[in-house]
Amino acid sequence: MGFKAEWGPARLLATRDVADGVRQFDIVPEGAIPAYGPGAHIQVEVMIEGRPEVRHYSLIGEPGDGVLRVAVKRLADSRGGSAYLWGLAPGARLTISAPLNHFALSAGRPDYLLIAGGIGITPISSMARALARRGAPVRLLYAVRRGQDLAFGEELRALLGDRLQVFLDAEGQAIDLAAELGRVAPGGEVYICGPAPMMAAARQAWAALGRPPADFRLETFGAGGGQPAQPFVARVPRLDLEVTVRPDQTLLAALREAGADLMYDCQRGECGLCALDVLDVAGGLDHRDVFLSDRQKAEGRQMCVCVSRATGTVTLDTGHRAG
Repeated sequence: MGFKAEWGPARLLATRDVADGVRQFDIVPEGAIPAYGPGAHIQVEVMIEGRPEVRHYSLIGEPGDGVLRVAVKRLADSRGGSAYLWGLAPGARLTISAPLNHFALSAGRPDYLLIAGGIGITPISSMARALARRGAPVRLLYAVRRGQDLAFGEELRALLGDRLQVFLDAEGQAIDLAAELGRVAPGGEVYICGPAPMMAAARQAWAALGRPPADFRLETFGAGGGQPAQPFVARVPRLDLEVTVRPDQTLLAALREAGADLMYDCQRGECGLCALDVLDVAGGLDHRDVFLSDRQKAEGRQMCVCVSRATGTVTLDTGHRAG
């Protein structure tokens, strides 16, 4: 069972490169666009080796002109979605979902801290624009590897002024998460999107400060892990299955292709519906979800098969039998 959303045809209106390896895609759906707020995303149907798959992309900006805008980073170890979109020219036909939002921005908070790492700027930039327009107290911390990796930098600087701080890894600059999170006023909220290790470190720092977990919000795009994607073997004895998972393929996709009838929903490592029990691992687990706690990940008894990976061979158990 998969994520339910309203789908419809759309057309690629235009593209523009907004940073090194980051391209913006302007998409015009056929029909009216439902209202959506900052943090929303759309699902896009992409073709991977002749098979339709679904990818999720955060929307940039706010509604108003009938155009949905996403920014996509071309990743060397991607699962194929970015390569597919980068191969499209204006005029190409697409199938997309209506806007969805699991990362909605609250209103009326006394303080907002936005943190973005790399392509994680996509949902964060829409929040920055909305908060600046409302006159809300907001700061944005934006970390990238190099200056040429900075997407929407000039726009955000014009919008926020010195409330925008940029950190370049190549120049030895890093966000002091404990200090910056400690500056958030009581009742304020944190919104973060970026590589999984950065988000995990920020969540740990927030917890160490004794701040309410509900005031720390994160978004994951299911791409960043602790190590580069590589092939691994997954076994499900209950279903008499053994599959080899390609670097550009999720474990969930590989198991479903082999006939496993599994429950799943977000395909972003957020909801936990796809989590399976780990019986054994000859190698290691690369947890890329934000559903399991740090303790659960360290124990290694479960993994979210929609985004997480392994090295070597992992043996799993599920009560859901092949259909």
